[in-house]
Amino acid sequence: MRWAGITRPSRCRTTTARRAWLKRLARHPQRAEFERVTAGRLPENFHETIAALRAWVAETRPKLATRASSQKALEALVPAVPELVGGSADLTGSNLTLVKSMGVVSPGNFAGRYIHYGIREHGMAAAMNGIALHAGLIPYGGTFFCFADYMRPAIRLAALMRQRVVHVLTHDSIGLGEDGPTHQPVEHLASLRAMPNVHVLRPADAMETAECWELALRRTDGPSLLVLSRQTLPTLRTDTGENRSGRGGYVLAEADGPRAATLIATGSEVSIAIAAREALAAEGIKVAVVSLPCWELFAAQDDGWRAGVLGGAPRFGIEAAVAQGWERWLGPDGVFIGMTGFGASAPAEILYRFFGITADAVATAVRKRLG
Repeated sequence: MRWAGITRPSRCRTTTARRAWLKRLARHPQRAEFERVTAGRLPENFHETIAALRAWVAETRPKLATRASSQKALEALVPAVPELVGGSADLTGSNLTLVKSMGVVSPGNFAGRYIHYGIREHGMAAAMNGIALHAGLIPYGGTFFCFADYMRPAIRLAALMRQRVVHVLTHDSIGLGEDGPTHQPVEHLASLRAMPNVHVLRPADAMETAECWELALRRTDGPSLLVLSRQTLPTLRTDTGENRSGRGGYVLAEADGPRAATLIATGSEVSIAIAAREALAAEGIKVAVVSLPCWELFAAQDDGWRAGVLGGAPRFGIEAAVAQGWERWLGPDGVFIGMTGFGASAPAEILYRFFGITADAVATAVRKRLG
């Protein structure tokens, strides 16, 4: 006799094994922890860990690349979230994804929490999906943002299956520098933002990086992509209350009076917007700066919030990437300052000047628009 394709003797054997396992679980001292991680719940002290990390950022105001800010976040999160397991596609030293206390997985030794995947981005992303589907662990993996193209099918499957995986994607723009256009992503933000159920998180400083890590780990219904800079960036915020990145976009610096313009930027370009605001303020031109770390979360806010953030003044988008998608936030009369083609090989500061993504260029565009 068969039942669901299994013979009666086989069903009896598996039933017996299942009952024995349930008895072991019932009396196991780590039962509560096992049930927590398999249910996908974060540790009870997770909020305190994030709060301490953000307090450290506010106190020290570090000037770090957001990839380095991400490493600082992991140094706090890895001890506090034992189910967090990491890895990289042969770029650990560049992605800054390894915390020394993790230990490395190797043949015959699975006690570690870090996997050296080798140069196989698709294999890494697919394996992360499998780990997430199994439940009990939260996988993250790193590579250069440009190489996200290799992972696209696996990222799309994670989005379809609504799996909690975290991709750490560093060297996020022409700011990568001398490796040149083969390694400099320009169209990747637009293409991945177009993928349903994916959260693309591009933080502007160490504070937003900590907030974005919190958002990625709290999210249980889809993949999160942390898009991080190679170049160092100043800390722009010291407030430690609300996770402002959780709104997707917010007013980082309001105009000192009625807005003449609104500068909207993400990631490394937010500090450029702040510098442009200061230059324009010296001329009596009052502009606000909006940080937009996650378009998907911003789109989920109510109309009133978005209208209050974006304002009614002329809008200027600033991002070291192509313009596709920006029309949604800039409107028909907005101005975009960014890339129109591939990058080039040179130090980051030279490239930003060459392609006209500077505070001076932004200020000039505002003056021209306002007449």
